[in-house]
Amino acid sequence: MSRRSWTLLLALATIWGASYLFIKIGLRDLSAPMVAFGRVSLAAVVLVPLAASQGAFRPLRGRVLAVFAVAAVHVAGPFLLIPLGEERITSGLAGVLIGTTPILIALLAIPLDHEERSTGSRLAGIGIGFAGVVLVFGVDLAGSEQAVLGGLAVVLAGLGYSVGSFMVKHWLPFQRPLGVVAAVMTASALLLLPAALATAPADPLAVGPIAAIAALGLVGTGLAFLIFYALIGTVGPARTMLVSYIAPGFAVLYGAILLGERVTAGTAAGLALIVGGSWLAGRDRPLFARTGRPGSAPRPAPSAGRPGS
Repeated sequence: MSRRSWTLLLALATIWGASYLFIKIGLRDLSAPMVAFGRVSLAAVVLVPLAASQGAFRPLRGRVLAVFAVAAVHVAGPFLLIPLGEERITSGLAGVLIGTTPILIALLAIPLDHEERSTGSRLAGIGIGFAGVVLVFGVDLAGSEQAVLGGLAVVLAGLGYSVGSFMVKHWLPFQRPLGVVAAVMTASALLLLPAALATAPADPLAVGPIAAIAALGLVGTGLAFLIFYALIGTVGPARTMLVSYIAPGFAVLYGAILLGERVTAGTAAGLALIVGGSWLAGRDRPLFARTGRPGSAPRPAPSAGRPGS
């Protein structure tokens, strides 16, 4: 990859890694539905005008139900579950657990997608990654029912990202990415609006949570998506998914430095196993595969995976 592509990749990892920090700060004054609604509605404010100006919505005509289904599973559900989880666990642990998304994609590919079926080192990656999840739950979350529920909420969010990836691939193929993302963000905002209104705070908000949600929506979701799809267009989806292996480390770092969250040996070991397992599970060819014919290219990943964090 070029220096510019590496710079964009690292920028995206730092932005998405900070999402868990912004969520934790937003939760000081806002409910989980309000945090989720704030980020998707602000992202829509950024993305919808861009998509409209480029005519990116036209290919989506007649696909309203598919857009809302993808929005529910791939964005609205996970974006709600992550803050629900962060009400009970640290932002760093949330970032570590959401790193299971490539592992879950590889696991779901076994029954759902012949083209992406996992074998060899990818199956080994699934096992290693799940060992990391078990370690995190057994060491960092053990002894607290609320912490376990929080961890499960975040893993379930990763499952939503994973299932949604296959939904995008099979239900919205060949659509313009910017139009899909802008439409899905708008649909997600509509889906989350009732819960957000029902849990809207009665008291004035502090500056910190307002700034955190603004950063989460405009930068962590809106700008991040523009970088995400720019990378997919230049280096392809498989290389772009490297961000999933870098962002969890930033999430742990931000939580420790800026929020004073404790990083245990279990967190560090779980992070290493989950990231390593994700890398193996997300590879587009077996670890020791022959290179094949000269000029042959690896098959791209089934989808970009998660839409943020």
